[in-house]
Amino acid sequence: MDTNLCAEDMGWWEYNAAHDFSRRTSLWTTSTYATHRPFFAKIPLRTLAPAAPWFRMAGAAALRRAARRAVRTLANSSAPPRTISLPERLLSSQASPEHRPRPGVSGSELGQYPPERIRNFSIIAHVDHGKSTLADRLLELTGTIQKGHGQPQYLDKLQVERERGITVKAQTATMFYKHAVETSESHGTDNPSYLLNLIDTPGHVDFSYEVSRSLAACQGALLVVDAAQGVQAQTIANFYLAFESNLSIIPVINKIDQPTADPDNVKAQLKRLFDIDPSEALLTSAKTGLGLSQVLPAVIERIPCPPGSCDSPVRMLLLDSYYDEYKGVICHVAIVDGAMRKGDKISSAATGRTYEVFDVGIMHPELTPTGVLYTGQVGYVITGMRSTKEARIGDTLHQSKSIVEPLPGFKPVRHMVFSGVYPADGSDFEALSHAIEKLTCNDASVSVAKETSTALGMGFRCGFLGLLHMDVFHQRLEQEYGAQVISTIPTVPYIFEYGDDSKVQIENPAALSLNTGKRVTACWEPTVIATILIPSEYVGPVIMLCSERRGEQQEYTFIDAHRALLKYRLPLREIIVDFYNELKSITSGYATFDYEDSEYQKSDLVKMDILLNGQPVDAMATIIHNQKAQKVGRELVDKLKKYIERQMFEITIQAAIGSKVIARETLSAMRKNVLAKCYGGDITRKKKLLEKQKEGKKRMKRVGSVDIPQEAFHELLKVSSSK
Repeated sequence: MDTNLCAEDMGWWEYNAAHDFSRRTSLWTTSTYATHRPFFAKIPLRTLAPAAPWFRMAGAAALRRAARRAVRTLANSSAPPRTISLPERLLSSQASPEHRPRPGVSGSELGQYPPERIRNFSIIAHVDHGKSTLADRLLELTGTIQKGHGQPQYLDKLQVERERGITVKAQTATMFYKHAVETSESHGTDNPSYLLNLIDTPGHVDFSYEVSRSLAACQGALLVVDAAQGVQAQTIANFYLAFESNLSIIPVINKIDQPTADPDNVKAQLKRLFDIDPSEALLTSAKTGLGLSQVLPAVIERIPCPPGSCDSPVRMLLLDSYYDEYKGVICHVAIVDGAMRKGDKISSAATGRTYEVFDVGIMHPELTPTGVLYTGQVGYVITGMRSTKEARIGDTLHQSKSIVEPLPGFKPVRHMVFSGVYPADGSDFEALSHAIEKLTCNDASVSVAKETSTALGMGFRCGFLGLLHMDVFHQRLEQEYGAQVISTIPTVPYIFEYGDDSKVQIENPAALSLNTGKRVTACWEPTVIATILIPSEYVGPVIMLCSERRGEQQEYTFIDAHRALLKYRLPLREIIVDFYNELKSITSGYATFDYEDSEYQKSDLVKMDILLNGQPVDAMATIIHNQKAQKVGRELVDKLKKYIERQMFEITIQAAIGSKVIARETLSAMRKNVLAKCYGGDITRKKKLLEKQKEGKKRMKRVGSVDIPQEAFHELLKVSSSK
């Protein structure tokens, strides 16, 4: 028994010691070593010592004596020998026995799931209503991950998501779930396995484009509503996104375990706003697991299977992409028709380029190679793309040398905010360019164009979906790529009409000075339709705030006895900086805000320049409404005076509209006490020294330059357009 036991298991240990023993031993504890000490005794110590440091702590002789005693005890016992196997992932406490964690999924297994047994759905909700926590519980319920494995909000993988507590990127996970189905033939029940593709989406208004792209790969959606907060502004926006996409919507009332939860009131709101039958709502608590057992059966029964033809040539929709340093561009795709296998040749309908499929698989929830994807399934594909320009979001990928009809794709993204991004050190321009190129592959909603500033050098003019989107983009540049950047004042796209009836769209205020020979006859600015949900006692302050921001009321209704819904048409320029912060402040944090783009309206706009010693700083130019120009100009020069360091010469800070100066501050010069050596004497001697110093200051002012610190640009971002 001793000989057979050791000889059988020694082969496994010697194999791992020769290959990756150091990695596998990290899975074992000291108590495991004590249990299986006979098998370690036959391995040379010189093999074990480099692999596990705690092996070196025991003396060689003591280790061998203990091993021999354990061998004799095991040989004399009547218990069957224990076999050594790799540690398996523990099951979730909520997972049923048939939903065991899968170490891997093969292509033959995926072939067992026809489109009739596939469900593609996403989770949509307002910010902080429990989307990511619900996704965690569903992954645990199906055995995709073990309970307690990894971090909470498992699908929120970016550092910025962990720090801010929000979802920025939509993430996909494939789950396998067995569901009992009644069969009419045998008058019994069958227990087939279903393939479920879950997409966790962002909840903030700035990332609504991410939500719309995710919904294109789905046939249904879980609309999650907080049982205590009820329907919020982004709940309404996401509902209509799903409704316009003809998706089956399953309402899920979450957080019913909270003391202030009122599910009946939320059901009434869903009925009043969306005409959803209250009996269709599912009551759950993602935190405690209450009611989760009814979510996935509802997904299978209420959401239709994906359409598509299994016999047609492969055709897939490119949903998303991100860049990997070793594998290149990894594309997330939804297979609409046919099947895609490793080694196939596929072509892009947008660029016409042909690629070979190097790897293909599913997200389970990490990248899991399967070698094949079938109709209706969502997964990833690696084709060796090296440029972000090749992976166009919404593109149709199809079988090479075949003619197919391109898929509809996505509506073009409309950028709401534009800002200049410059390297803090001019020599880092190439590194910044490389970082932005890689990051835009993972965020297709950002537009990038090169530009040059006389104050900041070479940089980029970037378009974003909102101010939070811009902040997240800058934070990811710093965290993921180590780039130190300077951001200019955010602006919106304006339209200017000149005397010769020509029109030009201005995204950079500095570009407006290029048309000095023409007279501006009219200006248009973009507007948005803002939806605001507030408690009824805050209606007065909110109406006053919207009026100060040049808002025009469109709708004013009460959705229940305690909450009101306001709709306003607001200039986009008035809300991009701090409108949301002020709204939260005057409503004690209870207000929710959402907006959608609307048409351009005619407005009285002027360009305001910031002058330092008479020289304009193009990176600080802004376009603003004429009525607010003086207040904003005064605040800008006050902030600059605080953050620009004093020089050996006087610095004049001015805000000007054309040739008219509307605000001015003077930063006095640092001066040496040239009279320190004069202990009395004639006054003319002192005047002569002071005049000489004054002339030197004038020469220094002519040739000297003013360095604008990075903090000054950051502070200018906080200047409210309403002040």
